[in-house]
Amino acid sequence: MHRTDAPGPNHRRGPRPLLLHLMLATLNSSAASSNTWLGAWKSWNADSRSLADTPSPDPTVFAPPMPDAALLSGIAAYRRHPFSRILPDPPVLWTEGSTRLLDYGPATAAPVLFVPSLVNRAYVLDLLPDHSMLRFLAAAGHRTLLLDWGFPGEAECDFTLTDYIAGRLVRALAAIGTSVTLIGYCMGGLMAIAAAQLRPELVTRLGLLATPWDFWAADAPGARRLAELLPFMEPAFSFGGAMPVDALQMLFSLLDPGSVGAKYRDFGTQDQGSARAKMFVAIEDWLNDGVPLAAPVAREVLGGWYGRNTPAHGTWRIAGLPVAPETLALPCFIAIPGRDRLVPPESAAPLAEAMQHATVIRPRVGHIGMVAGSSAKTALWQPLLDWLD
Repeated sequence: MHRTDAPGPNHRRGPRPLLLHLMLATLNSSAASSNTWLGAWKSWNADSRSLADTPSPDPTVFAPPMPDAALLSGIAAYRRHPFSRILPDPPVLWTEGSTRLLDYGPATAAPVLFVPSLVNRAYVLDLLPDHSMLRFLAAAGHRTLLLDWGFPGEAECDFTLTDYIAGRLVRALAAIGTSVTLIGYCMGGLMAIAAAQLRPELVTRLGLLATPWDFWAADAPGARRLAELLPFMEPAFSFGGAMPVDALQMLFSLLDPGSVGAKYRDFGTQDQGSARAKMFVAIEDWLNDGVPLAAPVAREVLGGWYGRNTPAHGTWRIAGLPVAPETLALPCFIAIPGRDRLVPPESAAPLAEAMQHATVIRPRVGHIGMVAGSSAKTALWQPLLDWLD
């Protein structure tokens, strides 16, 4: 059973890491932000390799801003909200190490396997009893399966992306016993492309939901800056064999520094007993219930995907073979959310151009809102169901 910790006043983990979110949100909203270290971060371009190259704040005009009351009120409201997610898991069809294959049924239908990212819990696709993409598709008659990667254990901490894709994912596909429609969300989409290329006899159709490909399309200097943080992560890798959840959350925050402050200020104004507030808390609990990323995978993602843009440049390899979506001659469904800040539309669009037989939708929603937000049913679930049918 998936369950977040029973909440109470200040018992929630998030927003994680709380101090960083407070600093970023406060500095981003301050009139003095151009004289803060947030301003220094934003001005650190590809031609300057360290913060030492950025002019220091003028001490005569710099005054540390204080957190605003609306932000603190919104965070406090979230941390004391009574919601707690309790939802039974469906039957487990297959397991290996920390990975489980969950079967939402019905057993007599053709299987549709969903592959989520490695860095977040899989249950974002099964968020609430009355708001679950997987249960929606199962109720419509499709045998819906979910690959739950779980938390990396002793074995998985040494995994590369090849271990996850050519090993775990391919063996999960084989365990189903028949070919499937394979659908990947975010990072899971890249993994699905590689698996379909490795074992085409196991995949009849492919779905890519908010899947990045060209990591430099929207902001090449910003992507390279993230890669340059990799050496600073190595002490954590040596200690635990994985990138900690708070380090991952820090990287996500740097992609969009002002977003956390804005959404919590808005949440503080909502009716805390409303369905909208419950949905906000459910999604935030999921966001803060992250999963560490195995150190070899973190190096591949940060150094390869972000640092060298290996997928778009044709140099990303799995099991020794270059991953090339243009070689896949199978029906493909591609969803590119128009308000996605984590995977900008420019990053996902090249996949729509590369796939030979693609049905493309561009809903005006965000990265998470497309799969689990209040408008997810009309934005994604129903169009995906229509394509499956």
